[in-house]
Amino acid sequence: MPVAIITGASKGLGRALAAALAERGWDLVLDARTAGVLKETAEALSVYGTRVEALPGDVGDAGHRAGLVAAARGLGGVDLLVSNASALGAEPLVHLEDLALDGLRHALEVNVVAALGLVQEALPLLRAARAGAVVAVSSDAAVEAYETWGGYGASKAALDHLTAVLGVEEPGLRVWAVDPGDMGTDLYAAAVPDDDDARPTPDSVVPAFLRLLDERPASGRYGARALLEVR
Repeated sequence: MPVAIITGASKGLGRALAAALAERGWDLVLDARTAGVLKETAEALSVYGTRVEALPGDVGDAGHRAGLVAAARGLGGVDLLVSNASALGAEPLVHLEDLALDGLRHALEVNVVAALGLVQEALPLLRAARAGAVVAVSSDAAVEAYETWGGYGASKAALDHLTAVLGVEEPGLRVWAVDPGDMGTDLYAAAVPDDDDARPTPDSVVPAFLRLLDERPASGRYGARALLEVR
């Protein structure tokens, strides 16, 4: 069975993608900071009959990243690595003049440094896979200048660039940065708590990620909504 590592997998997009892969027969290594919620997610996914390793922890910790890859090795390797865990830098979001530098550093550490660290840890197994792939969950804030989204957007822009370079340096892999678009998630609620407008559910964009895995287009940056519209 193919094996996927998904960070930030206890809820939202990470959980929705994990469920879709488990339904397809994938074995999973899941990560999140909150142990109880992650355990509940792993138990819910067990109905699909695949193996699920749930490791609570912080992706910013090198030891935790090594543990995720070791767990995947125990399941047979790494076919897919999804960097979905994210930090906003401030909750709720603030203008750049008010953004604490420690908050910006934290966003960069989680969204960029930890994502690259996990890729580095998993690269030997990804290269050995029959069809290794890396997905970095991006944001439209990486390319658009939205008020108060500067710190988070800068971190996602940096992640996009690292992902693009990795795609060039690792031609044997597929490396995709994916902008999932607007979603109703806890992350968005923490970012803009006063915004009550309805937004699409995370599971509504999962078919876009599955399409990438099925069709394996060239490494690059993709928008989930565009993938869902073009057939």
